[in-house]
Amino acid sequence: MTRSPEQLPTVPGNYELVEPAAKPNLGLLYATAGASAAGGFASDAAARALPVLRRSPLGKVLPGSLLRRGGDRLRAALEVPRVAHVVEGLVVTPEWHEKFCRVVHATPGPLTPGSSETAVFSGALHSVAFPVAMSVLTRQDFPLPVMGMVHLTNTVQHVMDVAVGEELTATAWTENLRSHRAGTVVDAVVTLARTDGTVVWAGRSGYLAKGRTAAVAGEDARTGEDESTPSSLGVPFKAPQQTAQWSLPADTGRQYAGVSGDYNPIHLSGPSAKALGMKGAIAHGMYTASRALAATAVPAGAGFSWSVEFAAPVLLPTTVTVAVHDDGRREHWKSSRVTVWNGERNKPHLELVVKPL
Repeated sequence: MTRSPEQLPTVPGNYELVEPAAKPNLGLLYATAGASAAGGFASDAAARALPVLRRSPLGKVLPGSLLRRGGDRLRAALEVPRVAHVVEGLVVTPEWHEKFCRVVHATPGPLTPGSSETAVFSGALHSVAFPVAMSVLTRQDFPLPVMGMVHLTNTVQHVMDVAVGEELTATAWTENLRSHRAGTVVDAVVTLARTDGTVVWAGRSGYLAKGRTAAVAGEDARTGEDESTPSSLGVPFKAPQQTAQWSLPADTGRQYAGVSGDYNPIHLSGPSAKALGMKGAIAHGMYTASRALAATAVPAGAGFSWSVEFAAPVLLPTTVTVAVHDDGRREHWKSSRVTVWNGERNKPHLELVVKPL
């Protein structure tokens, strides 16, 4: 069973569809974000990360001409650009998919039971869609700094499996800008569709720009504070029955960056993360979410949704405690829940919930 198109996110009617001149490249996009930090668009902490960016794999593409410090371009009343970026011809190659699955400990499955074609892992589809979302987040008219943004939540509708090698079209936009007790939150939305226009995958990610408390256009900043839906990640945290442990070395962020292209400095090293206000390098949220999803018993060929709520960041290196609960297996599968937490401090990192569509 799959959801009808009416239940999937759609581009707002007053948004303009824009096709970028070239396929978004995360390296160039992070270079743009770094240059914006130097121009006063981001916080001083973000600007201090630029020397680390220059020494990272992005150094070769970081445009030096854009690193001059300029005036503050933050608007008094924030608004997201009313545009959606559309990128055609996206293809998941067998080599890249195999590498991605290896990094997140996912086992590639068949497109349908008994099929010789391989289905693209849902976490890999997020990685395919993410550069298009980033191309919107790094537009000059986007009002928040990308450098140092914190990933709060993610919700995905995996409507149907797609085959490795199948051509897809991504459409990305931002919406639902709102104030938060720690800054400002925005949703980045991406859909992936087949060449005939059928949407096969849709994702919504919530990002927090810490410390950005300027008024949001059309919202009273005092009443627009974002409050998450109550979950089992409450305080005090009640840990479920442990089923596994993950040992995450110091280079976990660099490994995921190498396959995803997500070279956000908060994940690469201690110095680059500290320059952006973190205590040290933290694991990518989508690395831990993908690894959690890979541990569930979602049957091949099933349409499903998965949502993840992030709590405390996973500071690297570390060993985390994991609980995977599957309600049913194969054709009897009903749902899955994965909780990841710090076993020594009894502090939750994330909870992922998977349900059939």
